[in-house]
Amino acid sequence: MNRKLILGILGVAVLAVVLPRYFGRGTKPEVTVLAVGRENLSAMISSNGKVEPLEPQIFRAPFDGFVSRVLAVEGRAVKRGELLLEMETAETAAALARAKEEFVAAEDALRAARAGGAVAEVAQLEKDVRANVAELVRLRGEQQALARLLAKQAATQDELDRNKLELERAEAQARLLQQKRDELARRLQLDQERSGLLVERARNDVRSLEEKLSQARPTAYANGTLFLLPVRARDFVHTGDVLAEVADLSRVRVRAFVDEPELGALEPGQAVEITWDAAPGHIWNGRTESVPRAVVSRGTRSVGEVLCSVANAKPELMPNINVRVLIRIRERQNAVVVPRGAVRVEGNRRVVFVLDGTRLRQREIRVGIASATKFEVLEGLKEGERVALPGEVILKDGLEVFAISPQ
Repeated sequence: MNRKLILGILGVAVLAVVLPRYFGRGTKPEVTVLAVGRENLSAMISSNGKVEPLEPQIFRAPFDGFVSRVLAVEGRAVKRGELLLEMETAETAAALARAKEEFVAAEDALRAARAGGAVAEVAQLEKDVRANVAELVRLRGEQQALARLLAKQAATQDELDRNKLELERAEAQARLLQQKRDELARRLQLDQERSGLLVERARNDVRSLEEKLSQARPTAYANGTLFLLPVRARDFVHTGDVLAEVADLSRVRVRAFVDEPELGALEPGQAVEITWDAAPGHIWNGRTESVPRAVVSRGTRSVGEVLCSVANAKPELMPNINVRVLIRIRERQNAVVVPRGAVRVEGNRRVVFVLDGTRLRQREIRVGIASATKFEVLEGLKEGERVALPGEVILKDGLEVFAISPQ
């Protein structure tokens, strides 16, 4: 008897709650409505990116050879001037000694060329030239004297003809000596140029080998973190192989890959949030540095590469890791907002359905920035008004509804 009484009381209670709602609703469809409110709104671009050092010190193998010993430890801080590793340099040192000998010989040859080349050859040519000049002076004087004597019948025509023949021979000799002098000058000029080139080549060889020997003992030229050390002692490396990379990781650069349709909203100086799957819950903040000027293919995507400067004080973000990137392209404080799902696009118009009593009224609105879930409302809605959310009921102007709140 008590059990029946309890069940009866519960039944009456349920009917007392359900029946008023049912009869109050009648045949009106249920529609979820939400009050328009205010909040801080951020328009975001979400993408992926890769961490890069800002000013990396990259050390490469200057020649093919073996790594003799490694002194530094990957992941540790290094100081300016600290030796990181050493390569075997015996062959390069021997090559440097030979290059220095060739440099000295080339300098001696250049000095000789600048001094006039072979001294004996130059001296003999100048002696011959002086003798020829004296001979020309003598023969021309004799010719004048013989011509006067012939006019007085004190000399014969044969004497004058022999003088002319000797003078022609001396003049031919003068032309030959001038040709030799010109040829010698040209040859000496070429010898100087050739010797100068040999000196320069030898000097460059010496400088290059000295630089290679220095690069075979890489030292950090600024304080930083040794974030890459791919070699070990006795490893054989080829010219250009990376030996080590050092950088100050307190600030890093993130290269964000932003899809082409979203590039138009980017500007330098926009706030950036970086997250890394290996450190859940941790956010690194930064700013965009530059807007891409070109689009590149990355897999199946067309993206612009946006460079972002990011604070990394501890440091925890390491170069070459993949990260997630959020770029705040616009922000509004205390904006009137409406759920994106409540906004219908009709051509160039955006409309919502506002609850007016028990009926829906279609109203055009003008929106501003948008987040992933909400629009900023610039015109057409006021704070506190209630808008209908889409569901099973087809919303239309004038529809009488039974409004319910979202679960």
